[in-house]
Amino acid sequence: MSNRVVCREASHAGSWYSASGSQLNAQLEGWLSQAQSTIRPARAIIAPRRVFILGPSHHVPLSRCALSPADVYRTPLYDLRIDQKVYADLWKTGLFERMSLQTDEDEHSIEMHLPYTAKAMESHKDEFSIVPVLVGALSESKEQEYGKLLSKYLADPSNLFIISSDFCHWGQRFRYTYYDESQGEIYRSIEHLDRMGMGIIEQLDPMSFTNYLKKYRNTICGRHPIGVLLNAVAELRKSGLEMNFSFLNYAQSSQCRNWQDSSVSYAAGALIVH
Repeated sequence: MSNRVVCREASHAGSWYSASGSQLNAQLEGWLSQAQSTIRPARAIIAPRRVFILGPSHHVPLSRCALSPADVYRTPLYDLRIDQKVYADLWKTGLFERMSLQTDEDEHSIEMHLPYTAKAMESHKDEFSIVPVLVGALSESKEQEYGKLLSKYLADPSNLFIISSDFCHWGQRFRYTYYDESQGEIYRSIEHLDRMGMGIIEQLDPMSFTNYLKKYRNTICGRHPIGVLLNAVAELRKSGLEMNFSFLNYAQSSQCRNWQDSSVSYAAGALIVH
């Protein structure tokens, strides 16, 4: 057997974000210094030993979830090690596919969180590992199945979960132009639609979120990773574990005012375990 370490390159560095470690470090320090603290410490503050990163598949059709063939994920800051023990346990369930290294490097949804993760954890960089999971276009029953499976990891305070998602992708190039005239300008309609979904996510009710998506078809790219998280929370709440989710920030890439415009929405929130 080969002992060669398989590395996933930081394939979007230099295009989606800086490939320079020093420049990226300075940018991250600047952005993080502007971030407002939450009222209570989120689980990220407890120096997690494992960081699960669930991201949607944008390029490859998947009906299940997939694991990376890599041992290490490279970033311009430092390399992140995949937790092979957790990977082995997940693989044994028979619920996961193995994506190719090419598929892994083509996908951006997980990679975009790696620089932030590396920066936030730099004082513990030899003490933690990552568990990247590519989430396919799951059915409701599959979201429940993966949520139940991952709930034991979510319950463990030494683990942190990152869910990768944008919110509404609006415009003809996204083939989505929902507009509620009662909200005024198009961008206000988009925000109203997004905040409706955000409010439902804060309720931590997976069925309500599913119904919202069926009704409005909002183009939330990480809807399935979000669905997995909501189902994991629902599983833990059955045993009396108290949690609440709060959105902390919301933004749009541009303000749409006519049908030729387009925008992508972004929202960030935190799950607090009591």
